[in-house]
Amino acid sequence: MAGVTEQEILDALAKVTEPESGKDIVSAGLVKGLQIKDGHIGFSIEVDPKRGAELEPMRKLAEEVVYDIKGVISATVVLTAEKAQGGGAGAPGDNAPGGPPPGGPAPKIGTPDLLPGVKSIVAVASGKGGVGKSTTAVNLALGLAAAGHKIGLMDADIYGPSMPRMMGISGQPSSSDGKNLDPMENYGIKVMSMGFMVEEDTPMIWRGPMVQSALEQMLRDVNWGELDVLIVDMPPGTGDAQLTMAQRVPLTGAIIVSTPQDIALLDARRGLNMFRKVDVPVLGLIENMSYFTCPHCGERSEIFSHGGARAEADKLGMDFLGEIPLHMDIRKTSDSGRPIVVSDPDSEYAKAYRAIADKTWDNIQQTIAQQAAKAPKIVVQ
Repeated sequence: MAGVTEQEILDALAKVTEPESGKDIVSAGLVKGLQIKDGHIGFSIEVDPKRGAELEPMRKLAEEVVYDIKGVISATVVLTAEKAQGGGAGAPGDNAPGGPPPGGPAPKIGTPDLLPGVKSIVAVASGKGGVGKSTTAVNLALGLAAAGHKIGLMDADIYGPSMPRMMGISGQPSSSDGKNLDPMENYGIKVMSMGFMVEEDTPMIWRGPMVQSALEQMLRDVNWGELDVLIVDMPPGTGDAQLTMAQRVPLTGAIIVSTPQDIALLDARRGLNMFRKVDVPVLGLIENMSYFTCPHCGERSEIFSHGGARAEADKLGMDFLGEIPLHMDIRKTSDSGRPIVVSDPDSEYAKAYRAIADKTWDNIQQTIAQQAAKAPKIVVQ
C-alpha cells in the first residue's frame, strides 16, 4: 500500500486560508519544511511573529486537515518566522536568544491542566557536547526507576536524538485517543524522542522557532500519564534552544554533567549560570569520565584530571552528586540499547548511577518542599 504523498498533503492544506490575505497557505507560500515519515507528518507555517497567537486556530486547522488524510498517523505543525515583517523583533532563534515567542511573552507550558500527572521535571544538561550527558540521563532515569519511581524520559536533543538507540526502542509511536501520541516504553520507562519520527541518519535542518515548538509538543501532546519524574535530556550548550526550554518548561531543577578538566568545567559553569538566570534550581553536578581503570593491569589513570567537578561544586555552593568512571562497559551497553543499570545492575558502575539517582531524588523532594514553602499564602480575615 502506497504511503501518504506530498501532493495529498498540499491539496489538503489548500483548504486552509490565511485570514488577513484570504489566500490559502499553500499558494501563499507559507508551508515550509514538509517531512513525511511512515505516516508521521511535520511542517511549519511561516507567519509574522506578532500575529502568532492570533493565528493559532489556523495552525490547529492545518493539523486537523492533515490528520484526516487516510494513512496519516500523526501531524506536527508549528508556527515559525523567517523574520519579523515591518522591522519588528524576530522570533526566538532569529535575533535575540530567549526573546518572547510569537504573540508576545508566553506562559510556561506544563501547567497542571497540561501535564496533570507529572510531579516533577528535571533537565540533564551540559555546557558542551561530548561529556556523556545522554548516557548519564539514561542511566539516571533507570536508577530512579530501579528505586521504584515512575519515570519518563524526553529526548530534547532535536538535532542529535539518541534515546531510541540507547533505550533499545524501535518503531514509531501511535495514538490511543486519536489526539495525543503515546510514548514508547522499555525497561519500565516512558520515552519520547524525535528519533522515533525520522531515520537515524536523517539531518534535522530546522530553525530555532521550529525546534522550540517541536519540544513543546513533545511535552504537551504526549500521553505521559502519571510520573514521579520526567527526565529531559537537554541539547548540549547554552544557546537559544536551551534557554527557551529553560524559560518555557516548569522545571523542578537541573543537573549539570561535566568532565573533570578545566575547559569542560568552564562550559559547565556557563550552563549553571544560564539556569540561575531563569530561576531554575540546580540540583547538583555530576563528574563523568572521572577516571579510567585499565581492564588488563588494573592501573588507574586520570585521563581528564580528577575531582574538578567536586571542587567546582564546592566553589559554587551546589551539591556534588557523584562521579562516573570512563569504562568500556558503560559505552558498550549504551550503544547496544541495554544501559548498564539494567544489563549489569550489580556492577560498581550501575551502583554509582543508582547512588546518584538516590541523591537526585532527595534533592527533588527538598526543592519541591522549598518551592511550596515560598508560595504565597492567602489569609482571609
